[in-house]
Amino acid sequence: MEVGVAAFMALLGVVTVIGSLRVGIGWGAEGPKSGFFPFWVGLIVVAASLYNMAQAYTKGSRKLFASWSQIGQVLKVVAPLTIYVAAIPWFGIYLASALLIAGFMRWIGRYGWPLVLAISIGLPIVTYLTFEIWFLVPLPKGPIEELLGL
Repeated sequence: MEVGVAAFMALLGVVTVIGSLRVGIGWGAEGPKSGFFPFWVGLIVVAASLYNMAQAYTKGSRKLFASWSQIGQVLKVVAPLTIYVAAIPWFGIYLASALLIAGFMRWIGRYGWPLVLAISIGLPIVTYLTFEIWFLVPLPKGPIEELLGL
């Protein structure tokens, strides 16, 4: 399993390097081009993944990777995150994030409703103010944001 994960991570690093080469990795008059930092991060990921792959291949063990209960714990995170990513085009990032945060806090964290509501509503507001107002970076919006005129 470790060899497979390392190979997959190396592939992601290669994809990052190739994408960075397409947008430019050099240095322009205004500073580094948009692919400069992703290129180097991609190279580091490839190198680290190849090292991990070699380590796992030479020193790997044959013991069980994960039990069914451990896989279930991972799925408790992966399934909601998959739904979250799929919901962003339909609901926008702010509503989808509020629902994800509330769901995780209530289901996994077992927090009370006042704290769940405060954080799941407050954090998307802070995110909106930070990205849309301060950094002027628009994030995906859905019907709620359109109703509010955001």
